[in-house]
Amino acid sequence: MDTEERIQIETAAKIAALNDAARSNAANYMATRGIMSLKPEVISDIFIGVQGFTDFTEGNDPYGEHDFGSLKVDGNKVFWKIDYYTKDLSGGCDPLDPECRRVLTIMLAEEY
Repeated sequence: MDTEERIQIETAAKIAALNDAARSNAANYMATRGIMSLKPEVISDIFIGVQGFTDFTEGNDPYGEHDFGSLKVDGNKVFWKIDYYTKDLSGGCDPLDPECRRVLTIMLAEEY
């Protein structure tokens, strides 16, 4: 493994750890209308499923950053995605910037 590849792997691991921490806190969640139109117990199960998601594969996480996932809850295919913003949410941000604010959006697959 060359130096550049090692740095990429280390960077992805740092981003993944920050993303996993953000995903564990529902305060970072934004849910679409489709999600919010479901029964409260289904919404709760979806949030729990997102928080506990560990099924990262080469297919759904090619860069190893844990910034996307897909799961099925009560017959609903659900996607979640983490995006990176400046502290005031006015623009994009480097995911390793200490001021980076992570926003996790949860949506039904058909809303994508």
